[in-house]
Amino acid sequence: MENIVGFDQDKGKLDKNWIKHRVSHIECVEVFFNLPLMIEKDIKHSTTESGYYVLGLTHQDRLIFLVFRKRENKIRVISARDANRKDRKIYEKANTAI
Repeated sequence: MENIVGFDQDKGKLDKNWIKHRVSHIECVEVFFNLPLMIEKDIKHSTTESGYYVLGLTHQDRLIFLVFRKRENKIRVISARDANRKDRKIYEKANTAI
């Protein structure tokens, strides 16, 4: 995640994430500035661009699951939703092991 200089916004994706999951763009950005943050490479779906999965907290401690791509030196959020039960277990297990 080196050399990231900002976020690349796709209006369609922003609207979709808000309408479908009530996750705002601001919350998506907040996740990257709060610890602990879990980032995993999306090997299965990343063929032409670097893709990643993220589990992290908003400023209001809302656990969010994000899918994003790294385009040039920017993060482009593809989808965002509340973490489900499986996501929460993974996040809690990883962060209690620290």
